[in-house]
Amino acid sequence: MSQPHLELSQVGIEFPTPKGPFCALQNVSLKISKGEFVSLIGHSGCGKSTVLNIVAGLYKATTGGVLLNGKEVNSPGPERAVVFQNHSLLPWLTAYENVELGVKRVFKGKKNKVEMRDWIEHNLELVHMTHAMHKRPDEISGGMKQRVGIARALAMEPQVLLMDEPFGALDALTRAHLQDSLMEIQNALGNTVIMITHDVDEAVLLSDRIVMMTNGPAATVGELLDVKLERPRNRLELADDPQYNHYRSAVLRFLYEKQKKVEPIATKRAEKKMEAEPHHQKSVA
Repeated sequence: MSQPHLELSQVGIEFPTPKGPFCALQNVSLKISKGEFVSLIGHSGCGKSTVLNIVAGLYKATTGGVLLNGKEVNSPGPERAVVFQNHSLLPWLTAYENVELGVKRVFKGKKNKVEMRDWIEHNLELVHMTHAMHKRPDEISGGMKQRVGIARALAMEPQVLLMDEPFGALDALTRAHLQDSLMEIQNALGNTVIMITHDVDEAVLLSDRIVMMTNGPAATVGELLDVKLERPRNRLELADDPQYNHYRSAVLRFLYEKQKKVEPIATKRAEKKMEAEPHHQKSVA
């Protein structure tokens, strides 16, 4: 069996708190193939971003570890580019200059000025932003800013693209356009993508596999779902597709039945029961 492109092996992490160590993740194991699109989904606080930060090399696992092409990941590197929910563009630089920052970092001494310019423009073209490449962030929309952030990440020519709810702050129509663009880009480039999302439809539309996380603390992989829908995918055609809706239902069942937040519900039921009981029924010594 061939070696996986990216492997998380029994990853766990603890954070120090005044009350002692807090276990955020426990025994997270996952093998990801080259060119695979994987989504992480789960309730808030289940450690999705923590997993991403460990793969990015921003956090170091307390137990276990991450291998990329058989080499341990223990620090950030250009072979793993991150796109955050907040575009993180430098406001005093144009779209072109923001992408140029990453290109200079990775390709200094490898590309001349003309090659760098062509490469920057190529990546802006991938995200349909060449028309606004000389505008600063305050002159473009939220969706356009996120396109520039994706172009900057792609321009580093990463083996793995890490996306932390990249479309979470956008309106529905802009989000749909960017999802379509991302599918086009991934089809053209064949990058391995790991994306965090809270959106079930987004996960099913974009993914080859969905990783469903259990609730924290000590969160781990609850279930894995293979999404065997043919590519390219069309959101309108899939809306009535029985297989698409089967996958969608499977994720919803996991989130809202198997991993629902039961503590507050149980507490409320107990309180209502107490309120409904007549005073004479309460136990006496």
